[in-house]
Amino acid sequence: MSDLNRPARLNRTLLILTGLVLIAGGAFAVGTHFGKVPLLARGATLVPGTAAPPGWVWYAVAGGAVVVGLLTLRWLVAQPVRKPKSRTWRFDQDTGQTALAASTAVEPFVAEVATYPGVHAAHATLGGTQDAPALAVVLSAEQDGDLAAIRERVTEEGLPRLRQALDLGELPMTIEFRFSAKSGPRIS
Repeated sequence: MSDLNRPARLNRTLLILTGLVLIAGGAFAVGTHFGKVPLLARGATLVPGTAAPPGWVWYAVAGGAVVVGLLTLRWLVAQPVRKPKSRTWRFDQDTGQTALAASTAVEPFVAEVATYPGVHAAHATLGGTQDAPALAVVLSAEQDGDLAAIRERVTEEGLPRLRQALDLGELPMTIEFRFSAKSGPRIS
């Protein structure tokens, strides 16, 4: 199920690399300050001379900044992606082959879950293969909705029906709850 949250893996990797670079830089600075790293003398200047650098240096710095900016933008775009990759499922029978889009397979499930009390809207993505399926559900719950009751109803009513319709023994599911700004109908 770690495939459901690919940005988290990227974030952990980038944080580890950044942390290692910062630790190495800090160790180098402390070691140089106390004279333990003989690469630089304690009183030496970092850059020899006071002349301006050659013109190509500014272009290299600008190019590096653009690359870092594009990588940062790519990282930001990857953040909201939390759905498994959806595929077309193929069922082979004696009379032929049936192709079923995963989005079509979950439409009745989503329609049913959206009618549960306390649910404002529902979205689901069926990903993976028939051998290793994964269901990611995002529910927009009303402010006063009972999340435990909603989860229980999804796992005890909606999910078994979807598993039966798809002829699956198991269907791992993740549910993400979001709160809607709208509240349910009030009875006075």
